[in-house]
Order: sequence, then C-alpha cells, then structure tokens
Amino acid sequence: MQADPPRPFARAITDTAKNNGVAVIAEIKRRSPSKGDLAPDLVPGDLACAYEGGGAACLSVLTDERFFGGSATDLQRASDACTLPVLRKDFTVCGSDLADARLMGADAVLLIVSALSEEELASFVALSARLGLDALVEVHDEEELELAITCGATLVGVNQRDLRTFRIDTDLAERLAASIPESVVAVAESGITGPQDVSRLGAAGYQAVLVGESLVTSKDPATAVADLTGYRIGPRGRRRAVAGG
Repeated sequence: MQADPPRPFARAITDTAKNNGVAVIAEIKRRSPSKGDLAPDLVPGDLACAYEGGGAACLSVLTDERFFGGSATDLQRASDACTLPVLRKDFTVCGSDLADARLMGADAVLLIVSALSEEELASFVALSARLGLDALVEVHDEEELELAITCGATLVGVNQRDLRTFRIDTDLAERLAASIPESVVAVAESGITGPQDVSRLGAAGYQAVLVGESLVTSKDPATAVADLTGYRIGPRGRRRAVAGG
C-alpha cells in the first residue's frame, strides 16, 4: 500500500505568513519531561479539528512514548481528522526514523542539531527531501544555527528551551533572528504562552511559532489558537557574517 503524498508543511507556513501573519504550529502532546502530565486523556482527532478550526497552519504531534506519552497512532489519528500538514515531533537518530515518519503519514520531521553529527545532519536533510518530507532543523544557539544552514536547512526552529536543564530563555529567538537568512523559513519554539509572545516574535521576523503546553491545557483550544493568529511579521535584517568568513 502506497502512502498518500505528503502535505506541504513549509509551504503552509509561508502561505499563512504571507496572507495572515505569523503561522501557528499547534502541538498535540500528552505530557512533557519538565511538566509531567499535561493532557493525558486528549483525543488526537478532536484536538486536531479544534486546532484547524482555530486557524492553525500545521500540527506537531509527539510520537515519543517514554518522555511524552505519544505514539504513531496519535499522529495518524490527528492527520486523518484534518487537512493540516503534520510534523512528527520525535528524536531522529537514523535514516530509518525518516522512513518510519513517512510511512506513518507525517509530512515533516524534526532534526535536532545538538543530537546529530554534522555528517548525520546533512545526510538526514537530504534524505528528508528525497522522501518528500520537510525537515524542521532545531537549533539552540548561533553555532548550531550556522551548522544548520551549512547542512542545507531551509526550515529552522529556534528552541528557547535548554534540553539539558529545561530552562527557557525567552530572548533567544529574538537574538538569533537576524542571523537567519531571509530564504530560510523561521520558527520560534518554546516559551510561547500568549499573544504578546507571538506579537514580539513576529516583529522579530519569525514566520511561525510552535506552541504546545498552553494549547493542550486550554479549555477551548480553538479559541486559544485563534488568539495567536494574525500578528504582523517584521523584517529579520541582515544575517551576520560567519566567523572567519
């Protein structure tokens, strides 16, 4: 049985950004390592429909079971319930993880720079493209950002959460914004709790925000998403030169 063609994840972001301001990537997750249970009894299909109704551009679905209580079934049910492209939010450590994501119906995959060698990152970016998947390349500092660009990333997520301490630096995305080339789709992740954060990050030049905790714990997720939409996107400015370049 052949899988359906992937839905265009990055294009959904850029189309929304062009027509309606900052795009929202709405996340489906049951728990997190830092906060514990968030919404252990969530129904992926229902939540996906609510997010779509609120104006989300894309979905992010956690499929890691150990740390996030997710599964491939969560992704499949969310994808089947709506028309939004879906990111498989999980740890990609080998090429078979990309193939698995494609088979389970994901439209995009997460590549965390700090978890991969330069060779692995470049290889996985290229393999994702061959499989028809967009790759959200996640960075946490300037050095990782430079490596992501060098390895061919065209969709970059700046995660403001330190994966070792779980601390959030709410200024990180703004500090890195000017170093992201205009040709690269820029996404801000973590520490986004409400409209004021989206407005600030949009002004810094981010085309999308990835939001999880505040949405899955909301009593009205459709309205919670709607409250985050429509914010203006400002210019990112010139990218700083690479050291030694």
